[in-house]
Order: sequence, then structure tokens, then C-alpha cells
Amino acid sequence: MRLGALQRGHRNRIREILDATSVFRDDEVQVALELFDETFAVGPARAPYDPGDGVANYEFVGSFSREGQLVGYVCYGATPGTDRTYDLYWIAMHPAFQGEGGGSQLLDEVERRLRQREARLLVVETSSRDDYSSTRRFYETRGMNEAARLADFYAPGDARVVYVKRLTHS
Repeated sequence: MRLGALQRGHRNRIREILDATSVFRDDEVQVALELFDETFAVGPARAPYDPGDGVANYEFVGSFSREGQLVGYVCYGATPGTDRTYDLYWIAMHPAFQGEGGGSQLLDEVERRLRQREARLLVVETSSRDDYSSTRRFYETRGMNEAARLADFYAPGDARVVYVKRLTHS
């Protein structure tokens, strides 16, 4: 697989990838598409977050098959009001391509880019639902540590699980 930039024309394929995973609810998919739409509304993607403007800009990287088909993507961005902290908003691989290292490749690329910017922390939030157990294992095997668990956050019995990875020691 190769990594590359996303374009407006990838919107429908992102929807297909998110739907195919069978873990995201319709309202969650709509949020993912809103971030995409905000970024790719007109012309090329907006510039990465400018700490001076206090507005989060979303950055995307796609994972493409040898044939050039989008098979996964990641969305991340600087957390407004913080000192070099970034949020990982979405990472998804089409189920037909899961287990081939594409998710790790995407996360490696995010971390590489953030280290170039001397980012301090990468924060990920996910669900405690059973169908997210492989997602949580993925984050843990990638060196992320559970930093918080907010009970009943998404729904009764569904906690928000927050993972953090320190990217620099300063």
C-alpha cells in the first residue's frame, strides 16, 4: 500500500470505508464526512492548524492499494488552545484490507509528521464497546497508554476511552 493525499472526489469512498467497518453509527459517519467536507469544501485542503488563529484544521492522509483505490484514511489535527497537542480524529481501513499493516502505516505517517513539528502529545478517543476491542488493542500495541475512561459518556455502559502517546520529552 502507498500513502497519498486525499481529494474532494474521495468523499464517497470514505463513506464506503466507514460503512463497511460496521462499527460506526450513522451519526458518527456524518461527523467524519463533515470534517472531510469542511476541509475539502473548495479547492485543495486547507493549511494545517495555525496556532495563532485558534481554529482546528483537519489533515487527511489516504492509504491506497496498488491499483490506486482508496482503502483507508486517517484524519488528525492540532488541538486548539494547547501547546503542540494533536488529536487523532479518525482512522479507518476497509475490512478487506485490515490486518495488512495499512492502519499502522497511516499512524506511523501521522507520528512522523507530528515529530517534524515537534508535537508533544497525540490524543485518541474511542469507545469502550466490545466491538471496539480490536481498536483499543491497536492503539495499545502502537505505544499509546490509556489516560482516562469516562463512564457512560457515549451512552449508558459505553465509556469514552482516551489514549495518549508522548511524541517528545519536552
